Amino acid sequence: MADKTTFKFTAEHEWLDIDGNTATIGITDFAADKLGDVVFVELPKVGSSIQSGKVVGEIESTKSVGELFAPVDGTVVAANGEVTGRPELVNEDPFGAGWMIRIEVADATVFDSAELMDFDAYVALVGE
Repeated sequence: MADKTTFKFTAEHEWLDIDGNTATIGITDFAADKLGDVVFVELPKVGSSIQSGKVVGEIESTKSVGELFAPVDGTVVAANGEVTGRPELVNEDPFGAGWMIRIEVADATVFDSAELMDFDAYVALVGE
């Protein structure tokens, strides 16, 4: 994975590591910390179409249930089976092995959306 300072972020605490028309998506360390110990992850199937702002997965912890939102429209091209089998990876390595899904978009300009923040804007949002 790339350096997280190059990622895009959402107000729902997801990150996107963008490579051309493809983005790897996960939740931030801030979100993982707030959730607590993750015990279950449900992800969309490969080939699923997803819509920006819609729930595409579920993350359950010992404290609560969180949702994974689609940051942009696209098609799921990979789902991290390691995370569904070992949900603790979300806490252990949220920006690496704990990634959730990889999506492909028709037009990479969607990654320039005003809804997506750069690293500095996300840090300002969460106050870290």
